Amino acid sequence: MSRFIQLHLLTSYPPANLNRDDLGRPKTAMMGGEPRLRVSSQSLKRAWRTSDVFADGLKGNIGVRTKEMGVRVFKQLRDKDINKKKAMDWAKHIAGEFGKLKKTNNDEELQELEIEQLTHFSPEEERAIHDLVEILLERGSGPEAEELKLLRQHHTAADIALFGRMLASKPLYNTEAATQVAHAISVHSVVVEDDFFTAVDDLNDGKDDAGAAHMGETEFAAGLFYLYLCIDKELLIKNLSGDEELANKTLQALIESAATVSPTGKQNSFASRARASYILCETGDQQPRSLAVAYLKPTRRGDMLNSAITQLTTTYENMDKVYGACAEKRCTMNVETVEGSLKAIIQCALEA
Repeated sequence: MSRFIQLHLLTSYPPANLNRDDLGRPKTAMMGGEPRLRVSSQSLKRAWRTSDVFADGLKGNIGVRTKEMGVRVFKQLRDKDINKKKAMDWAKHIAGEFGKLKKTNNDEELQELEIEQLTHFSPEEERAIHDLVEILLERGSGPEAEELKLLRQHHTAADIALFGRMLASKPLYNTEAATQVAHAISVHSVVVEDDFFTAVDDLNDGKDDAGAAHMGETEFAAGLFYLYLCIDKELLIKNLSGDEELANKTLQALIESAATVSPTGKQNSFASRARASYILCETGDQQPRSLAVAYLKPTRRGDMLNSAITQLTTTYENMDKVYGACAEKRCTMNVETVEGSLKAIIQCALEA
């Protein structure tokens, strides 16, 4: 079995604002002295793990990421007529096992049930919490110390196995991510543009006021993005408690979502959904490396997709010449030339 699976994707988005900064503008970065569009890895990973692709392919093996598990437990207890004081106390004990709780806030009654940091709960941990709540309801008294051992080192949460988990106050239960995801970046330089828009009041006949009911601006840009992922298959299997079959299902869901799922930012305004036009899959035990250097010199106008593919191909071929083979096996999918397929890319990864 090859240890590493590396994926290189080229995806073209029309005018869009997929991932905004604190001012609402599309995220950017300087690369090769030129401004590029950027989509953060956090945005991509959230879009993938909350997608229908993940839900359908990994049913029962997806965790939940929240600060509000204690609030959920409290509401479950109250729904079963446990008095408020007991419900608060029991819920605090349970939530507190996963991290430090927020301080009491007189204006927000349930804030003290929230964990300070977002916590990723595996399905096994959710079941353990549910089972404990049922026990507490049955006997009518609070949890014992031994019953509060709710955290699990071994689990089957595909999203935690892929993207990791950090519990600051419980480092024994951290999970090292088996997948590294780069920020997607445009292969060419960009200019972020402004869209001035107006909204019309349907009941305004224009006799007294011919103006718009609302005016505003939103920023956008279009780009052909290069995205790089590296999956440590050995670590993925280890993170999933040695379940190789589940690891393969997880790989399939990840590759399919990376190829077909778009970030959700401003989709209602731009309908900028896209699928990868080109995918290169590399497998082997060699030290991984991104091929982003292929675009240090921006791709210019013209047949941009084919030019970008040529730049990528030239780069890995040149690296092979000076370093030796950087992968044991490669396979590609090219929509432009109708070569390969997503199914073949997935199969290549599964055979690693």
